[in-house]
Amino acid sequence: MEHKDIFAKNLKQLIGERSISSVANEIGIPQPTLSRYLHSEREIGLENLIKIANHFDEDLDYLVGRKN
Repeated sequence: MEHKDIFAKNLKQLIGERSISSVANEIGIPQPTLSRYLHSEREIGLENLIKIANHFDEDLDYLVGRKN
């Protein structure tokens, strides 16, 4: 499994049933960008990765599949 697929899976778990647009607004990234991450259509940059990790209070290694 590719890193962006692992990231997408982990991000989906964190978002759960919440709307993509509301989570994107809370994090401060465009909704289309977040949607592309969720569908493994775009590699995430470090800046947005950190924003997402901070928002969900998650470890970067967990988000990219380096640890459970």
